[in-house]
Amino acid sequence: MKKVLFAGVAAAALAANMAYAEQVTVFGPWLGPDQENVEAVLAAFAESSGLDVRYVGSDSFEQQIRVDAEAGSAPNIAVFPQPGLAADMAHDGFLAPLADGTADWVRDNYAAGQSWVDLGTYAGPDGQDALYGFFFKVDLKSLVWYVPENFDDAGYEIPQTMEELKALTDQIVADGGTPWCIGLGSGGATGWPATDWVEDLMLRTQPPSVYDQWVSNEIPFDDPRVVAAIEEFGAFARNDDYVAGGAGAVASTDFRDSPKGLFSSPPQCYMHRQASFIPAFFPEGTAVGEDADFFYFPAYESADLGKPVLGAGTVWAITSDSPGAQALIEYLRTPEANEIWMARGGFLTPHKGVDTSVFADPTLRKMNDILLGATTFRFDGSDLMPGAVGAGSFWTGMVDYAGGAAAADVAAAIQASWDAIK
Repeated sequence: MKKVLFAGVAAAALAANMAYAEQVTVFGPWLGPDQENVEAVLAAFAESSGLDVRYVGSDSFEQQIRVDAEAGSAPNIAVFPQPGLAADMAHDGFLAPLADGTADWVRDNYAAGQSWVDLGTYAGPDGQDALYGFFFKVDLKSLVWYVPENFDDAGYEIPQTMEELKALTDQIVADGGTPWCIGLGSGGATGWPATDWVEDLMLRTQPPSVYDQWVSNEIPFDDPRVVAAIEEFGAFARNDDYVAGGAGAVASTDFRDSPKGLFSSPPQCYMHRQASFIPAFFPEGTAVGEDADFFYFPAYESADLGKPVLGAGTVWAITSDSPGAQALIEYLRTPEANEIWMARGGFLTPHKGVDTSVFADPTLRKMNDILLGATTFRFDGSDLMPGAVGAGSFWTGMVDYAGGAAAADVAAAIQASWDAIK
C-alpha cells in the first residue's frame, strides 16, 4: 500500500475511489525543461496516490483550454499563466471551487497568505466569490541588479528603504557616476518595462486595496494616486543625471541591452531594476551571486506599507472535478511537492514550510527569501488589465511619458482607451 500524503476531504474521497484506477489529467503552458519539472512533481503524486496522472503542455494554452471547456472535454486540472483567464472561466461556470479549508490553509502557510487567497478568489456563475485558484510556481519582479565589485569600489551599501535608495542615487551622481540603466524597447511590446516600475511604485505609495482598484478600473487610470506613481517612475527615468545615455535614451534603448552598462569599465550605470529573468541578457559567463547580484526593490519607510512584492505565477484550478483532482491540489500543499521542483531549478514558492536548503541554486534561494519576507504580493497589474490596455495603451502611454508627455495626460489617454472597450 502506497503512502498517502493527503488529509481531509480529498484523502477520504480518494480512498473511497481506490477501487478503480482513476486518471488525472493536467493541461498547462509548460514545454521543454519546465514540462520535465512539472512531470517530476506529478510522478511523485502518482506514486503516492496510485493514480494515473498525465500532463499535456501547449504554447497555445489560453486558447485551447477555453475550446476544451466549451466542448465538455476539459482536463481535470488546468494551469493558468494568468489569473484573469481563470477568473473569466470561473464566472462562466468552467471551474470547480477548491475544497473547504483550502483558503484557511493558504492564509496560514503562504507568506502574505491573504494576498494569495485574494488572487485565487473569483466570482462564480452565481456571482458568489469562492476560492478557485491555487498558486504553485511563482516569479519575482521587485529586484534591483548591481555589480558587487562596483559597489565595493565606490563604498556603496545596499539600501534597505526607498529613502536610502534615493539617497544612494543622488550620491552616485555626486560622485560623478550614473545610477541607473533603464530601457523600454521590446519590439512590438516596447514600453512594458515601465509598467513594472509603475506597478512596483503603486505598491510602495498606496495600500494594496488601491492597487487592486486601479487594476480593475474601480478607480480611473487618471486618479491622482496613479498619476503620482507614474511621476515617481519619472523621478528616476526622466532625470538626465540619473539614467545612462540621458532621459532621451530610455524609450529607445532595448530592455535586453540596458543592463549591459553595469558591466562596462568604468560602469555606465550602477543599478538596473528588472525581474528575475534578466541574467539571461547579461554578458556571457556572468556568474550571478559573484559578478552580478540583486537586492529587494525597497519600500518607503515613511509609507509604512510593509514589504510589498510584485510578481507573477501559475494558477492551478479544477476544470473537471474528481476526487483525484482535489487530491492533486491537496498534494501541491505539501513541502515535498514544492521541494521536488525547487531542487530542479526555475521555481519559487511562498510556502513557509519548505526547506530552502533544497534549492540547488543559491540565487534562487535568495530570491525565495525575498518572497517569504513579503507582507503583500500582487500580480503584474498590466497582465490583469484588458489586453487593449495592459498590453496596449499602457505600454504606448509609458513610452509617451518617457518622451516628455505629462503624466496626467498619459493617464487620461489610457483611461479613454479603457472606456472605449467597456
